[in-house]
Amino acid sequence: MPRWVWAVCLCCASALAPCVAQDAGTRHAASPAGKQIFSTTCAGCHGLDGRGSERAPAITSGIRIRRLSDKELSKIISNGISGTGMPAFHTLSTTQVQSLVSYIRALQGKTDSRVVPGDAARGKEIFFGKGECSSCHAVAGQGGFLGPDLTAYGAASSAKQIQDAILNSNRIVPPGYKSAVATTRDGNTIEGVVRNEDNFSVQIQTQDGAFHFFQKSDLQKFEYSKQPLMPSNYAQRLSQDELNDLVSFLMGATSSRDETTSKKAPTEDDAE
Repeated sequence: MPRWVWAVCLCCASALAPCVAQDAGTRHAASPAGKQIFSTTCAGCHGLDGRGSERAPAITSGIRIRRLSDKELSKIISNGISGTGMPAFHTLSTTQVQSLVSYIRALQGKTDSRVVPGDAARGKEIFFGKGECSSCHAVAGQGGFLGPDLTAYGAASSAKQIQDAILNSNRIVPPGYKSAVATTRDGNTIEGVVRNEDNFSVQIQTQDGAFHFFQKSDLQKFEYSKQPLMPSNYAQRLSQDELNDLVSFLMGATSSRDETTSKKAPTEDDAE
């Protein structure tokens, strides 16, 4: 990530983050007007989901950024940060800035609809135990790699949205996570997740972490699995209370990661 991006983060942190303001934990309703302003004004650098890009850092995670008060965040939007890539948006009215702040808070997960339905500690046990979620997914650096990392997945979603995603039996598997079986000419089979594929070759990662590269012309058969790797029977495997606990764990996973990160020893980049 470019060094100036870190300068933006560190400038925010050093100037504004030492004290946690009273309204930092305020719950906000997602603002349609704020979403429109964010899409046209902020998304070009921070990404449509607020999770950052090559041009600017994430604003949905990071304990220091999330601890900024609404007033401090509004000040940054209106006045920018001198000497960094964060410009001032003087043309936005007070009402527009407030709408934008509300939408940013919604992206951070501070919305009215984010009522935690269960016990996150028990949910963590289910994630790494009975639910077997960690066999494919990771949270805060722990778990598997065959499925998407879920550390930030629940940061801006309601409990219902997360539960629906867990129970959905007709889910669409994103590119890079589809499972397939390759059969070589001598009859050996390799089953795993297709990480890369073109018209002539395919790369498969197996559950042990190994990568296997094949020319399609050297394969006897190559076919995608009809069923996704993620089980579709969680409604039967987990009780409603267990689902509530699992959802609660995912809703707070980003905060858990931020707290872990904040305890790490400072690096040279932190000092610059």
